[in-house]
Amino acid sequence: MKKIWVCVLLVCTVAALVLACGKAGGEETPREAYLRIHIRANSDSEEDQAVKYLVRDEIVSFLTPVVASCTEKSEAMERVGAALPGAVRAAEAVLRENGFSYGARAELRREEFPTRVYGGVTLTAGVYDAVIVELGSGEGDNWWCVVYPPLCFAGGETDIVYRSKILEIIREFFA
Repeated sequence: MKKIWVCVLLVCTVAALVLACGKAGGEETPREAYLRIHIRANSDSEEDQAVKYLVRDEIVSFLTPVVASCTEKSEAMERVGAALPGAVRAAEAVLRENGFSYGARAELRREEFPTRVYGGVTLTAGVYDAVIVELGSGEGDNWWCVVYPPLCFAGGETDIVYRSKILEIIREFFA
């Protein structure tokens, strides 16, 4: 009987917290859990679009080990932010190797994104934290995906495991 009352109390506490957060305007939206990436080509020419994908491949290869062991978005943002100069050097090396004289820029900032589906995950339109990589003028068509959790940095498949701390507590309680 004691376990039932503890569970009821736990459920009521969680419900009260959810209601309080919603009323206080502090409700966290799902988009707050993601760090996206946006690579903008110099122009829409075939050459600029082709090199954009070569740069994308290099940036993904460069950033994958940076975010591979991250367990929180804040950690991913910190590591990616520190790695941006290296990412720019990698992008510029690809540009030079392919005969392009313009450079690349990269920064972390909040930016508007449209709704997008990655595998079975739908990210609704809205403002997200993002790695922005601009090649040359950055006025061409672009490519975007998700750095953290690594929806695009794991060969298209995700190894994301969603956990519930409340469920873990309940399981420990009844174990």
